[in-house]
Amino acid sequence: MNATPKIVVLGGGFAGLETIFYLRHKLGHQVDLTLISDQDYFLFKPNTIYIPFGQDPEQFKIDLKRPTHRKQIELIQARAQAIDAPAKKVQTTAGDLRYDYLVVATGAAMRAQEIPGLRDHALTLWTPEEMLDLRHGLNRLVEKARSGERQKLLFLVPPNNKCSGPLYELVFMTDTWLNQQGVRGQVEMTWSTYEESYIQAFGPRLNTVVMDEFTERHVQGHRGFVVTGIEPGKVNYQNGETLPYDLLVSFPPYVAKERFAGLPVDDRGFIHVDPDSRRVRGSDSIFAVGDAGDFPIKQAFLALLQGDAAGEHMAAEIMGRKPEIKFEPMSMCVMEELNKATFAQVPLRYTGDDAKPIAVDVEDREHYKVGVSPLWRGGKKLLGLYLPWRFGSGEPFHAGFAWDVMDLGLKVMSKVMAN
Repeated sequence: MNATPKIVVLGGGFAGLETIFYLRHKLGHQVDLTLISDQDYFLFKPNTIYIPFGQDPEQFKIDLKRPTHRKQIELIQARAQAIDAPAKKVQTTAGDLRYDYLVVATGAAMRAQEIPGLRDHALTLWTPEEMLDLRHGLNRLVEKARSGERQKLLFLVPPNNKCSGPLYELVFMTDTWLNQQGVRGQVEMTWSTYEESYIQAFGPRLNTVVMDEFTERHVQGHRGFVVTGIEPGKVNYQNGETLPYDLLVSFPPYVAKERFAGLPVDDRGFIHVDPDSRRVRGSDSIFAVGDAGDFPIKQAFLALLQGDAAGEHMAAEIMGRKPEIKFEPMSMCVMEELNKATFAQVPLRYTGDDAKPIAVDVEDREHYKVGVSPLWRGGKKLLGLYLPWRFGSGEPFHAGFAWDVMDLGLKVMSKVMAN
């Protein structure tokens, strides 16, 4: 290793930024840090759910030049193309870089073509541009409803979706928004998912919350509906059922955004790692965090925890000490509904079952908390201010006095408004 270790991070999303800012926070200038990102800004993707209802996509972007300059992190706008693990070198569109440690945080992408007809007939969620398309689609639906045309709005979760939460937010937000527009009575809202329970990855309590919300909001829900293909105005399912639509909104199947030859991956390109450290299997110097790794649930909060774990293990090795933390999967989210919000903190555990590797630890009553209240909208806004502020300052989400205050606030809110 060089006298001053060089760490290169590929990807400027949640996991990549958390890792690199955590390393600077822990190691100061004992390490050289380089961030490779194919864009010069960070997108606060969880809040892009507000774009269909009028908010400007630009407000969710954070310029990366300021925080990286402030923390003396070299920022290179480029795309990683190949990794030469034996030579400890990464090839990018801006040239080759050598490293002592490499962090792969290149994220996930959508593969709509897995579902015949999805790309042609559905409005999908992933980019700000797609959220703007959804805005236009919803506005057209409202215009038709106001003209007296009854509309069928269908939400669809297909297999191999790794984080269905944002679509659940959107169905609730859309219901509230349509009521505000005065046309809810003209719109038939339907939900279908391949899952056996609603928000299946996060356990039975959120399933109950969603069932109650669907009943209250008059949304017809279908579980265990595995889509096989989409035609104009109709979705076909494996069980022989069909559902009609005038507007179809879906979250496509996930795949790895980048594939690097030589790294161990699953059939969708996600990199196999050691669960505790996020170190790539068979490697001593490469880590994979966030959506690029093989953890089956892709979510911002989980990506942050993975970035912390990888950063801590690298920092410990450089400083010659034992790691103080490991990756302990805990989901935390606040689901917006525009008139209220749902808070969920969900402890997860490894099962050892390849078919279902992750399960909710329902016995961990100290950490398993769910609550529904208008006041949780304040929690959503608080998180939407805190994280952009931290990343915009070049600081990790989970560190320092600011996080202690934030963590205390969330604990107090969850104690009062969740159980």
